[in-house]
Amino acid sequence: MNLKGLIAISGKPGLYKVAAQGRNNIIVESLDTGKKFPAFATEKISALEDISIYTYEEDVPLSDVYDKLAERANYVASVSHKENSNVLREELTTFLPDYDEDRVYDSDIRKIFQWYNILVAKGYVVKEEITEEAAAEEE
Repeated sequence: MNLKGLIAISGKPGLYKVAAQGRNNIIVESLDTGKKFPAFATEKISALEDISIYTYEEDVPLSDVYDKLAERANYVASVSHKENSNVLREELTTFLPDYDEDRVYDSDIRKIFQWYNILVAKGYVVKEEITEEAAAEEE
């Protein structure tokens, strides 16, 4: 899954797409409302492609986690982030069984499911079918 150009801003709900770059800020567009506004360097901005989930072996990039979740959910919306924490942890265990239960907090798990459902609603989660022609072109 390609998460390039998608960010999360601490203290602001939802996900954002980088629209342009200014001198002292970046212009972001809300995936929910489509409104554009500046995000400044003083705000904690996290690129989704740089986020990883702790496991007992090694950190797993968020894009890989979402690939596994998409397969599990058949590329449609998954459980709501408003579910009970135990339900969310059980669901996470089904597709990422070795996540570090001590270092992955309930709030992190809620964000995983909330962001995934936003990405599904906005058309970012699609099943990539590799045809024989595309495979031959890659070689």
